[in-house]
Amino acid sequence: MNLRRTLLLASFFVAIYLSGQALAHHAFSAEFDPNRPLILKGPVIKVEWVNPHAWIHLRHTNEAGESENWMVEGGTPNTLLRRGVNKNTIKPGTIIVVDGYQSKDRSNRANGRNITLDDGMKLFMGTSGVGAPIDGADPRDN
Repeated sequence: MNLRRTLLLASFFVAIYLSGQALAHHAFSAEFDPNRPLILKGPVIKVEWVNPHAWIHLRHTNEAGESENWMVEGGTPNTLLRRGVNKNTIKPGTIIVVDGYQSKDRSNRANGRNITLDDGMKLFMGTSGVGAPIDGADPRDN
């Protein structure tokens, strides 16, 4: 096989692989329920600054007084950086309030539209993709 044919074949497989990666990213409506708004409050356990979405883990006390661990999805790290949020903005131990939407499977996962830090600073963390609610949280909706 000559070099040109080898490069063409390799390019084809790379394109197939990358297209699968792009399809793995989901729209808001694929995973979260715009009809299930929620408010969570508690200390941050850890922050995962990973693609395709950042995740904030927090401990929330529910109405029954039981402690629950929640995973809150934010936007992509690149999008958050453009909004002025970086991996050191929300540190473990920080008390936060999450205004968001619960996952469709009713697990302890949510999309965090707004995060309010204990000093009162409000951060828009949510996904703005297909199916995301137009609730005034996204600055681009105004």
